[in-house]
Order: sequence, then C-alpha cells, then structure tokens
Amino acid sequence: MGKRLYSREHEWIDVDDGIGTVGISDYAQEQLGDVVFVELPESGHEVESGDELCVVESVKAASEVYAPVSGEVVEVNDALGDDPAEVNANPYGSGWFVWIRLANAGELDELMDEDAYREYLGELA
Repeated sequence: MGKRLYSREHEWIDVDDGIGTVGISDYAQEQLGDVVFVELPESGHEVESGDELCVVESVKAASEVYAPVSGEVVEVNDALGDDPAEVNANPYGSGWFVWIRLANAGELDELMDEDAYREYLGELA
C-alpha cells in the first residue's frame, strides 16, 4: 500500500500501482454517527476530483462523499450493502467505499498527508 492521503472533506485515499482505495476518515465517521446505508456508484463510473462519489446515510443525516481524485471506479465495496456499520467500525480497513483507477496522479499533490491532516483537524476544533 502507498501512503494514505486526505482531502479537506475528510476522504482518504491509499494508492497502490495506480489504483486508489477511497474511504472516509475516522473523524468523518465520528461526525456522522452510526452509518445505516451507503449508496455506492457503479463500477465503470467516471468521476472528476471533487465530484460526488457516493452517499452515506447515518442516524443523523445523509452526507455526500466526494472523489479525492479523478478517474474510473473499478471496484465497489458491496459488503457495505449488508453491513454499512463497517464504515464506523473500520473506516481505514473493511469500511472502504471504492477503488479508483487514477486519471491524473498529479492530483495527489493537492491532498494532505497524515501530519497535515491532523493539523487541519486541530484547526476545526
């Protein structure tokens, strides 16, 4: 696995060989509360960085998850259909949403590394 990077909207991406695994951060799942449903895109769906990627519904609200990079969705985590609570239980593991084949690896430069993201969260407190 590559180095995990974060967006300002609290999505994370971990890139390995041009494919990025995308999910939401621990902070984001805590803000959402208990996740009860995840609406995922279809495989083959093309997204631009910043586009809505999927929708997460929790006991509190429905929230959009945005694509941290542009590319093609090559795999979705169908297991979330049966067990959306994995987003809360394991946001950096089995709670991932999609795999995206990156269209432009240069977009990764616009994201934050772990230290920068922690600092960003400190500014939100």
